[in-house]
Amino acid sequence: MLSLLEQIDSGTLWQSPGGIHPPQIKSLSNTRPIARLPLAQEYVIPVPQLGEQAILAVNIGDLVKKGTPLTQGQSATYLAVHSPTSGILVAVEERASNHASGLPVLSCIIQADGLDTWSLLDSHQDFQPLSNAEMLTRIQAAGIAGLGGAAFPTHIKLNPVSDIELLIINGIECEPYITSDDRLMREYSHDILTGVSIIQQLIGPKRIIFAVEDNKPDAIKAIKKALKRHPINSAQIRVTAVPTKYPSGGEKQLIQMLTGQEVPSGAIPAQLGMLVQNVGTVFAIKEAVLDGKPLIERVVTITGERATTPGNYWLPIGTPIEHVLSLSQTPKKPPQHIIIGGPMMGYILPQASAPIIKGTNCLLLPSDNEMLVEQQEKPCIRCGECAQVCPALLLPQQLFWHAQAKEYDKAASYNLQDCIECGCCSYVCPSDIPLVEYYRVAKSALREQSKDKQEADLAKQRFDARTQRLEEEKTAREAKQQQAASRRKANVTNKDNDVIAAAMARIKAKKDSSPSTQEITAENTAIAHTELAQKTDKKAQIAAALARAKAKKAQMATALNTDITSPEKAQLNANEGAITHIPVTDSPIVDKKAKIAAAVARAKAKKAQMATAQNTDITSPEKTQLNASEGSIAHIPVIDSPIVDKKAKIAAAVAKAKAKKSQMATALNTDITSPEKPQLNASEGSQRSITQTPVIDSPIVDKKAKVAAAVARAKAKKAQTTAAMQPQDRVTTENQTESSSEQTPVTDSLSIERPVLDKKAKIAAAVAKAKAKKAQAQQENKD
Repeated sequence: MLSLLEQIDSGTLWQSPGGIHPPQIKSLSNTRPIARLPLAQEYVIPVPQLGEQAILAVNIGDLVKKGTPLTQGQSATYLAVHSPTSGILVAVEERASNHASGLPVLSCIIQADGLDTWSLLDSHQDFQPLSNAEMLTRIQAAGIAGLGGAAFPTHIKLNPVSDIELLIINGIECEPYITSDDRLMREYSHDILTGVSIIQQLIGPKRIIFAVEDNKPDAIKAIKKALKRHPINSAQIRVTAVPTKYPSGGEKQLIQMLTGQEVPSGAIPAQLGMLVQNVGTVFAIKEAVLDGKPLIERVVTITGERATTPGNYWLPIGTPIEHVLSLSQTPKKPPQHIIIGGPMMGYILPQASAPIIKGTNCLLLPSDNEMLVEQQEKPCIRCGECAQVCPALLLPQQLFWHAQAKEYDKAASYNLQDCIECGCCSYVCPSDIPLVEYYRVAKSALREQSKDKQEADLAKQRFDARTQRLEEEKTAREAKQQQAASRRKANVTNKDNDVIAAAMARIKAKKDSSPSTQEITAENTAIAHTELAQKTDKKAQIAAALARAKAKKAQMATALNTDITSPEKAQLNANEGAITHIPVTDSPIVDKKAKIAAAVARAKAKKAQMATAQNTDITSPEKTQLNASEGSIAHIPVIDSPIVDKKAKIAAAVAKAKAKKSQMATALNTDITSPEKPQLNASEGSQRSITQTPVIDSPIVDKKAKVAAAVARAKAKKAQTTAAMQPQDRVTTENQTESSSEQTPVTDSLSIERPVLDKKAKIAAAVAKAKAKKAQAQQENKD
């Protein structure tokens, strides 16, 4: 089985589906060489015509020369536009477009100066020293686009991603009336082959096919003749005559006819290793790379029965069509319609003020005979003729229904984009339905939807980017806040640690400088021993005082030479202050005994004060026992001297009272131990009863009364002092006599409140006074 290249070398051709054979009226314009028309006064250059948006490179009022770039851009798809002649840029404004819609587009308005002066051109004698990148840059800077009608940026097409094995130069020009490529191949075949050589260096194809329709024999001869003279490797180039059939000039249809391969829907020929270039584009590549000329003019066929001088002309890009019509149409019969392109794929131009653009290859000025009578559109009869002639193997009927119902999405699902708008379906339709017009409207609607969707996607991307940016900023702020909080926490922690460490250091230093626990314990023990020694010394002093008191008592007893243990002995009761019958022999001895009793009383008072201050129970086994008969003092724990002093004062007062009583008894020199003697029964603050006492002498009775009153006052004072003491501090004193077994019952005087004791003392004093008065009265009666 032969390979594809071998089949190509052998001249094998394949049949393409569909297609029609409309009448060819090319002789009307291809009989004359390509000519030029006089310059127009004003040129309108749309910006941008193709590619990415650009910015204006000149300012209004600037003087521009022929070939000066009017725009500049950096995008890969950017295509520059240039000044078609020298003149002044007078305005940048919207003008009518060269489109079926006639919508205005932004355009540069140049007022020609008539000199047609070129700008400085960067020309080269040979392209081979140039690199591919340099050649592509020059092609892009020249603003070259496909001149076959699609107007796709050429520099992108010549820089394919995949390897190109087959290069096809399209010279078919299947559209009726159009002969611009035919005349170009005839007159500029050598330049076209030079452009093919540049493309060959750029993409390095294995085979090159120069395809020309067989109804152009002069063009085929011109190309073959140029191959013989051109240095290009003729072994790799094959000139193939393609049968005349419309639309065999379509890119995909031409590939299928030459190779038998079908380009898939949505794919491009480069994916199959093939590249197709129009002969007009190849010529423009040569002028851009070698001559440095930008694409500022092209060959345009002016034809039709209303054209006075039909033919092909070099028309600058931006030339107003009305200027062309003023030079080429019949003045008496102005055209009713101006068709841009051929009768099959062209469109009627709404306004003659629109300019020539890069994709304009024909101005058709038809007469009434050439124009079909406009027929009213009739309902589709579903004959299927449109499907049979469709070169793209589509279903025109389905596309029409969805386009008519404005169901553009469904029309797109039937591969609407693959329609090349050849017009075969409309040409054969018996119902006179302008199918191509419906398809164009549907494609335009889909483009608008795609544009809106693209803008929406861009807006969504911007919104998402903004949202992401805000989130990132928020995250960054939170991170900064966390870092700041961490730093603050670390600083606070460090400060706290420093403070704690400093405190610990101070404690440690203080601990090191202070005595140890053992030293403190030893010191405390020493202090305790010292206090104990002081207490022991104090006890020893008390014991010594008691011993001295006992010695004094013994001396007193010896001096008196009396038995003080008799029932009539003196009983000193410190708690009650009661004085029993004390036989007094001598006044000095009585005074000495009184002093001893006073000393004992002072000791008791000190003990009582000490017990009150320490809030202790002095009725414990360690309590003080005052034995008035013996004058002995038991163990007395002394705590505080002020309390002892107070009790001593009380005891002293009692002793003084007793001494006064003894003196009174001595003065009376009477036996007061008789049953009528006054008996002072001191049983814990109880009311004292005084029995009948015989009174001998009035002065004596008065003195006794005074003594009784003094005793009563002493008891009252003692009661007050005892009531002032706390109950837990009271002292119960048991007085025992040494010689008698009788005991004086003592009640707890502290159980009586102070007001009661005061009252009883007063009553006792009053009773004593009353008795004294009574005794005095009885004595006076006896006298």
